[in-house]
Amino acid sequence: MADATTLQFNLEPSTAPVHASERERLLENPGFGTLFTDHMAMIRYTDTEGWHDAKITRREPILMDPASSVLHYAQEIFEGMKAYRLADGAMALFRPEENAKRFQASARRMAMPELPQSLFLDSVEALVDIDREWFPSVEGGSLYLRPFMFASEVFLGVRPAKEYLYLVIASPAGGYFKSGASAISIWVSEQYSRAAPGGTGAAKCGGNYAASLVAQAEAIEKNCDQVVFLDAAEHKWVEELGGMNLFFVMDDGRVITPPLSGTILPGITRDSIITLAREEGLTVSEEPYAMDQWKADAASGKLIETFACGTAAVVTAVGTVRSRDGEFTIGSGGPGQLTEKLRRRLVDIQRGVAPDDHGWVKKLFDA
Repeated sequence: MADATTLQFNLEPSTAPVHASERERLLENPGFGTLFTDHMAMIRYTDTEGWHDAKITRREPILMDPASSVLHYAQEIFEGMKAYRLADGAMALFRPEENAKRFQASARRMAMPELPQSLFLDSVEALVDIDREWFPSVEGGSLYLRPFMFASEVFLGVRPAKEYLYLVIASPAGGYFKSGASAISIWVSEQYSRAAPGGTGAAKCGGNYAASLVAQAEAIEKNCDQVVFLDAAEHKWVEELGGMNLFFVMDDGRVITPPLSGTILPGITRDSIITLAREEGLTVSEEPYAMDQWKADAASGKLIETFACGTAAVVTAVGTVRSRDGEFTIGSGGPGQLTEKLRRRLVDIQRGVAPDDHGWVKKLFDA
């Protein structure tokens, strides 16, 4: 079996890319997750050959057999990351090594082969390079990157597959929340759980998100932007939103975020925020926080801010929390000072406006 870390990508440029004038028209309002670039990265895996057939090729539909394992047993994982335009016009990634590590951790949990970190990074960088003209110039724009892998072996037996397909696609992105509100409203899911101890909560796999969709639909029905899940055992402790981690800012300067107990996705933005908050002199505690306590602290004024964070939405204030028992407002219902400060610090680092003292930004190529 060949050494996968030495695998080179063959370049197969699209023979029919979107015309420049049409591309510019599309990029005027890219939205989120509905517009895609001309190319994709692809690598195949089999138990006998290992990782092989790496290429950058035109983005096109995947031919799939009806008996492909992923369609029946959901062996699938993915990542979410962004390419940013720096202040000097160059393009960069934010902590991509952490995405590569998390992709490996998700693969282990889902009994899938681990993609070498170097291959993960090479695939992402090569795709950004060939599709760099798709970067949107809208305020806050980015090139959202979706690396993913699924079981492609054709069989119906219940066991880990022996063949996999890894791909990366890219989507020019504007704002994540369609409402455009300065603070989001969230719905407390009391009937559904996102993950349980011993389950796949810490893996970034499609099944976790599929299980959250009925609760997210309920949130939308209640005129909320997002759903928040409680723990599966006691249905008491706040865990995370459908796709973001949560932070609670107290009036004594403490910041609380739910601990990584195996049921919560270890967010890269979450980890970055913890670092930045501690640099601001704040005490950040990773500890359980009860739903009843959240409501009581908001009512008493002890809790002054709540915010959610993730790759897609970055840092977003939570203004209103609704449940079957009513609703409560956090602070003034809008973004708080710390939420805005941490968001600005993070975005400025990602965009190359502020110094990167942590080595988080990986510059890809000049303008």
